[in-house]
Amino acid sequence: MTTRQELLSHFDALLQPERFKDYGPNGLQVEGRPEIHRIVSGVTASRALIDAAIRQEADAIFVHHGLFWRGMDGRVTGWMKQRLQRLLAHDINLFAYHLPLDAHPELGNNAQLGRVLGWQADQRFGDQELGFAAHADFAGAADLAAHVQAVLGRSVTLADPEDARPIRRVAWCTGGAQGFFEAAIAAGADAFLTGEISEPQAHLARETGVAFIAAGHHATERYGAPAVAAHVAAQLGLSHEFIEIDNPA
Repeated sequence: MTTRQELLSHFDALLQPERFKDYGPNGLQVEGRPEIHRIVSGVTASRALIDAAIRQEADAIFVHHGLFWRGMDGRVTGWMKQRLQRLLAHDINLFAYHLPLDAHPELGNNAQLGRVLGWQADQRFGDQELGFAAHADFAGAADLAAHVQAVLGRSVTLADPEDARPIRRVAWCTGGAQGFFEAAIAAGADAFLTGEISEPQAHLARETGVAFIAAGHHATERYGAPAVAAHVAAQLGLSHEFIEIDNPA
């Protein structure tokens, strides 16, 4: 058993949210019971995850995507009411860390995605150094895309360059980081991997010779939260379980 404040202090010390300019509040988003025995982790604080945490009798939930974002409607109605109602009725703490969880050099989303795909980052790039890059060895973009698809267990979108070339440097940034593509190109990548693709990236891939792979927002961000929660739970002697809520995004 530990206290809510001690758990928060461990998360903050590990992830250092004060270093980041983010889109919403990092840390404790919903206050629950003061004593913590069991943590559930997940990607998003959805109703499905909250209901699963209730069934597991969790005292705290740790996620990447919390409930509150800059510029959102502040009224507590509809889906927001349903999520908050469940958390408050069952006295469950909600901890959420967005960019700090992406950026952690060992346990974060980018580091853990690299681990899963077999890459050890040796370079950081982009805004707030959220992008990671590493040596790779693939005959071409199609081989890289096939590797990612096999490891993550889902189809990917490949924007293939007109001039095919071997992949010797791969860059990545999980989630909705398609805006990092130009920074990845400038950093010397032969291919860039993220979760989503927007209209401009296909043209840039064709014109620059750098491949672009969109492998799913959720699919690329499902490794950091359980890694961090398991690490802190082990430090504090707490029970931890990661709950996967399927998401096609």
